[in-house]
Amino acid sequence: MEKVLVLSLICISLCQGWVVQSLEYDHTASIECLRDPMKPLYNGGIIQNGEFNSGLMGWSTHRDIKAGLSSSPSGNKFAVVQRADSLSGAAVPSRSVYQKIQLQGDTHYSLSAWLQVSAGAAHVKAFVKTPNGERVVAGSVSAQSGCWSMLKGGMTAYSSGPGQIFFESDAPVDIWMDSVSLQPFTFDEWDAHRQQSAAKVRRSTVRVVVRGADGAPMANATVIVELLRAGFPFGNALTKEILDLPAYEKWFTSRFTVATFENEMKWYSNEWAQNNEDYRVADAMLKLAQKYNIKIRGHNVFWDDQNSQMKWVTPLNLDQLKAAMQKRLKSVVTRYAGKVIHWDVVNENLHFNFFETKLGPNASPMIYNQVGALDKNAILFMNEFNTLEQPGDPNPVPSKYVAKMKQIQSYPGNSALKLGVGLESHFSTPNIPYMRSALDTLAQLKLPMWLTEVDVVKGPNQVKFLEQVLREGYAHPSVNGMIMWAAWHAKGCYVMCLTDNSFKNLPVGTLVDKLIAEWKTHKTAATTGADGAVELDLPHGDYNLTVSHPSLGTNATVRAMTVDAASLASERLVNIKV
Repeated sequence: MEKVLVLSLICISLCQGWVVQSLEYDHTASIECLRDPMKPLYNGGIIQNGEFNSGLMGWSTHRDIKAGLSSSPSGNKFAVVQRADSLSGAAVPSRSVYQKIQLQGDTHYSLSAWLQVSAGAAHVKAFVKTPNGERVVAGSVSAQSGCWSMLKGGMTAYSSGPGQIFFESDAPVDIWMDSVSLQPFTFDEWDAHRQQSAAKVRRSTVRVVVRGADGAPMANATVIVELLRAGFPFGNALTKEILDLPAYEKWFTSRFTVATFENEMKWYSNEWAQNNEDYRVADAMLKLAQKYNIKIRGHNVFWDDQNSQMKWVTPLNLDQLKAAMQKRLKSVVTRYAGKVIHWDVVNENLHFNFFETKLGPNASPMIYNQVGALDKNAILFMNEFNTLEQPGDPNPVPSKYVAKMKQIQSYPGNSALKLGVGLESHFSTPNIPYMRSALDTLAQLKLPMWLTEVDVVKGPNQVKFLEQVLREGYAHPSVNGMIMWAAWHAKGCYVMCLTDNSFKNLPVGTLVDKLIAEWKTHKTAATTGADGAVELDLPHGDYNLTVSHPSLGTNATVRAMTVDAASLASERLVNIKV
């Protein structure tokens, strides 16, 4: 006699309550320059009169600065601060009005404001002055005249006391400001938000219903769930030493699902001497990665850093350089097209501009165009440092990152390119509220976004800081993957080692293993109830689902199942015949 089980898999969204109750974090951000600003987030938070509807009440002016109120044709009121003239003739920064605030220790602050300048465009920074007198850069934006730009940032206060918030620019402009907000979150509140977000975007509850041939639910069916591959890509940089060290191979391949070759796919590794190409090492590393189904990011086609060019490249004339670049581009991209998931196309082209100085301001968009024509499947990334790490670095701030990406997108023929946001994430002391705000802003590009080279400098808080960064990236709804920059070398790592030379975990490696274990599920078994159902809370990933029942004897069925965000509210049926 034939028996049939019908297995219904219904994925439903996970909703959990948290012990810490607080104001919900607001991921709202804007990359558009608007005629009128949006309302302040959190209704201004602790800022008094952030919309300037009561004039300048609550605000003060720095010495020799003239401040007033203005309004737009729509009736929106905002503060206008005229730049002070220097009596000595030396350049002085342009400053806004400021507000005195009371900061609480061990508290994260989310900051936002809408800014405009009187003429042209200018880089405007947000400052928070702490109780000890330190001026902390909490964010910045490229503000323009004629429309309003949103600055979103943040900072952490470690001690309680009086402080100030204000805005400043080195450009000779008047600063206009509106919709200012500063919202505090305790560390516990921040962590609760992060946990809630991670549960929402990285996990789903799967309802498994086992039915017999007659459609009736079957109680006491055993459902075994085994993870085959984690859904969230998490990896590390890889070096050529793995080809000769079985212990390195075992350690790496048992942990990571994605990788980036530290140097082995770069131009200077493949053509150190002109016209002498050598891909043997990169080919061997790729073959090893494919053996373990480890996906590889192509790093990189070109590097915009003058100091990273081979000696034979820098003296080339324009025609010679173009020919050498065409050869390199075609060689590496066609060789690995279909074998890498990403390309870092023109690495670090916000900090550096070697190719722009040679080929003109559209060098990057042209190169992206050519790479996209040769590899139509890989995502083409910008890849930059300090966008998340250093709010005081003016080169890679989110607004300038967005502008560069839009330049690439708007170049003729580039509208259909698959582009991605790469954020290297080389941290010293992370500013976690700023990191989250920068991710919020870049998320408005609606492109895949990865943390591509995560590390933290060595120090007493290295493990603590790395955990904060990795958890923040994992929990953000717009981050699609993370790779660490902790490649092993016998003579020492770049700044962060996960293991010793015997591939035994160092404290950082122990942390990484803890997170890997937390972010996946181990083989588990559950039994259906009287309704034939069981609910499984699962991290996103690929699974084998094995179902058995006493009435079937030793027979069981195995079904491959993918749990991801796209599977929410979907239903699957499995017929099991014995």
